[in-house]
Amino acid sequence: MGSSDRLPGAEFAQSPYCSRELLRLRRALFAFSALNDLIPFVPVAALRFTDAGLDALEVSSLFGLLAISALLLEVPSGAWADVAPRRLLLALGALLRAACFTLWMFLPSYPAFVVGVLLWGACHALTSGTLEALVYDELADKDATATFPALLGRARIGALAANVLATLSATPLLALGHYALVEGASALVCLAAAGAALCLPGPSRARAERGGGGHVGTGHTGTGHAGTGHVGTGYVAMLRTGLAELRTSRAVRRAAVVAAVLPAVLVIDEYLPLLVRSTGVATATVPLLVVLAVAGKACGSWLAGPLAGTRPATLALALGAATALLAAGALSGTPWGIGSVALCLGIVQFGIVLSQARLQDTIECAARATVTSVASLGTDAVAILFYVAYGVGSLWAGVSTVIATFAAVPLLLAVLVPRWLPRAGSRSIAPVPGTTGSQQAEWPRRRTDA
Repeated sequence: MGSSDRLPGAEFAQSPYCSRELLRLRRALFAFSALNDLIPFVPVAALRFTDAGLDALEVSSLFGLLAISALLLEVPSGAWADVAPRRLLLALGALLRAACFTLWMFLPSYPAFVVGVLLWGACHALTSGTLEALVYDELADKDATATFPALLGRARIGALAANVLATLSATPLLALGHYALVEGASALVCLAAAGAALCLPGPSRARAERGGGGHVGTGHTGTGHAGTGHVGTGYVAMLRTGLAELRTSRAVRRAAVVAAVLPAVLVIDEYLPLLVRSTGVATATVPLLVVLAVAGKACGSWLAGPLAGTRPATLALALGAATALLAAGALSGTPWGIGSVALCLGIVQFGIVLSQARLQDTIECAARATVTSVASLGTDAVAILFYVAYGVGSLWAGVSTVIATFAAVPLLLAVLVPRWLPRAGSRSIAPVPGTTGSQQAEWPRRRTDA
């Protein structure tokens, strides 16, 4: 059996990963990743806001504020993660989200919802990329970085399983105690996630003495050291390098656009509960159908491994099919149509994995994290446009019609992808067992000194 034919977990048995320290890291990582996605409030968020008396424009404004707060705090939180213990930031993020759900449990009003989504956005900014950087630095200290993709891939699989469990658990929680019980359970899970974060390893003595772990994946020392005056200079230099790459390289710029717009299509997730309920099913049954979308995205992420070499033209055809599936499913008016929407989201997730991997393969400068962050900022910006479009469109049309119009975005990408998305390269496109696109694209975002 060749190396490419090994079972997904075989590499762990023959690596330094089996040491006591790495086993501790593995357990804490899996626990935090699972608990961070075990939030039963997520699949019923739109229902909660609507049933509290908010209209469609107010619901969209909350989702927009969530995206804007995460957008504004992403860069400052990244700098903070370079100089502060990352496990403490992860714990702080979980505590902020616990405060969000506790507030909503006692004050289900629009002002309280606004404060809550701002806390949630801060949690997202503190968590995004920080966990991946912590894990990679720990593996680097123990010469075990070869296990990083598979390790994070398994953590993501656990997170998806927790997401499904949270979605399914929302049904009995709603039946037993209305939304207050869902929010209370979500707050308790966040407190458990904070505890799991504190079980993650802190900075090693060697890394603290040298001021950080250097650039992740580059094999050379970072541009600055935490706690010195070089941090700001190095940050500005890397920012300029990354922006220059985007400005001068058409291939990188086009790949970044595709990688930015595709993930924004998943904004549909936020409104899927409303679409499900519009088909006539009971509110307590909504999460059971929403879980189809989670399963579809999980399948899309998994297929991106063995099908990593998919040609841009083939992906374009798949996105064209996703366009038809989304429009037909949304306009069907029946619960069966949710299956078509789930298939659409699975195809979109497959495209997200490929586009993010191709972007990483295209970048040639040292400022890989900067280029990736620009794409991430683009995703947030496009997501905000989706929220505005839904809020405005809902003034004249129902949820099914508005979501069906969102199919125009994957249709546009189907036209652009054959020319704008690079073919699979020889460096970062090779499929890695157990790895999903979110890991391949997210971890470079905090790759500077710890």
